[in-house]
Amino acid sequence: MTDKTANKMWGGRFSMSPAEVMEEINASIGFDKALAPQDIRASKAHAAMLAAQGIISRDDARKIGAGLDRVLEEIEAGKLVFSRALEDVHMNVESRLKELIGEPAGRLHTARSRNDQVATDFRLYVRDWIDQADAALAGLQLALARKAEACNDLVMPGFTHLQPAQPVTFGHHLLAYVEMLARDRGRLADARARLNECPLGSAALAGTSFPIDRHATAEALGFDRPAANSLDAVSDRDFALETLAAAAIAAMHLSRLAEEIVIWMTPQFAFIKLSDKFTTGSSIMPQKRNPDAAELVRAKSGRVAAAFQSLLMVMKGLPLAYAKDMQEDKEATFDALASLRLGVAAMTGMVEDLEPNAQSMRAAASAGYSTATDLADWLVRSLGMPFREAHHVTGRIVAAAEAKGIPLDALPLEAMQAISPRITAECLSVLSVDSSVRSRTSYGGTAPHNVRKMARGWIKRLEKAPRKG
Repeated sequence: MTDKTANKMWGGRFSMSPAEVMEEINASIGFDKALAPQDIRASKAHAAMLAAQGIISRDDARKIGAGLDRVLEEIEAGKLVFSRALEDVHMNVESRLKELIGEPAGRLHTARSRNDQVATDFRLYVRDWIDQADAALAGLQLALARKAEACNDLVMPGFTHLQPAQPVTFGHHLLAYVEMLARDRGRLADARARLNECPLGSAALAGTSFPIDRHATAEALGFDRPAANSLDAVSDRDFALETLAAAAIAAMHLSRLAEEIVIWMTPQFAFIKLSDKFTTGSSIMPQKRNPDAAELVRAKSGRVAAAFQSLLMVMKGLPLAYAKDMQEDKEATFDALASLRLGVAAMTGMVEDLEPNAQSMRAAASAGYSTATDLADWLVRSLGMPFREAHHVTGRIVAAAEAKGIPLDALPLEAMQAISPRITAECLSVLSVDSSVRSRTSYGGTAPHNVRKMARGWIKRLEKAPRKG
């Protein structure tokens, strides 16, 4: 029996409505409604181009543009009820447009397909997100740089293998993350440059016979150029993959800092404090202050990395051109990009909020014989000793101090001279953590002067740079 309602979308080719499970698996409106602003923006550009080329009348284009503005207003006001029976955001917008303006709405889809439509909308969405993410990451960099400047001479232990290695400054440590975030922003900028080609006008896969002007729509939508190959344009999701890859690396960087915040807040370290704004308590243990914001940032990095891997698996076996598999490109991407945006905001707040505990950091920096390298360097510099020999001599001196249970700078000079008679009292001047960090004056080193200069340089650049987001 023919189902009269089945022809709303597909016309005469289909005479029966889809099975319930088919409607369930096929519908994407639950998540792709997020593309509504981009869909309407692209549709307005397409309609204007059709009118300019004489493909539709200017009056129809005017009505379409005004109608699309009304649809967007309804969406932003939460008044438009999306229908799952219409599958996706494109058909929902077009259906509401027809209710508002009638017959001219049917002319909007001339010379395009949902294939090039969704490819365009998705690129616009990702591009918009990159601009917002760049601004947010720059804000986190600025928060880190300002904290680094304030803590340029605050001594803390530097670690390798999470074991005390050499003294550094807290400011130097924070600036390491500023550098990481700069690379993240660079990767996103590269992804943005490559994605900035417009698929609109590629139609289903082969282009169109209508005399369209793809350069005009590309320019209207802020793209650098139209995509050069219609098959590639509708089936490419490299722009999403590349953005997710960059986002996954950025999320990993946030996770590393989050892990350090978790460690630093433990009583065993007690390097920093976070206020009530970024911590929670326990339902049973009244003394607890848990760094939940940092822990959640750490966890959400997994969602971002998983989204990249998920889309990679979706795309890996697809022949040209479009396949319905590609409907699975958006939901995980939207979630991942939202997760990273939230993580950056939370981390920025934590960096601004945290208070370093200078006393605990200094005590930890002084423990673990972290100035042993300074002693070895002194043996090389002052006594002309080969570094390998100096390393061996210093190791024996550390063992002597450890056997007595005392810090390196508390070991008597006579005990050192028993190991190497050439050692003089001058070596004692290099064994404090302050002298250690002050001596690291090489470019990129931890000396407070270096840290102040680098932090101020970053602050100046970040405060002056325009923010796209």
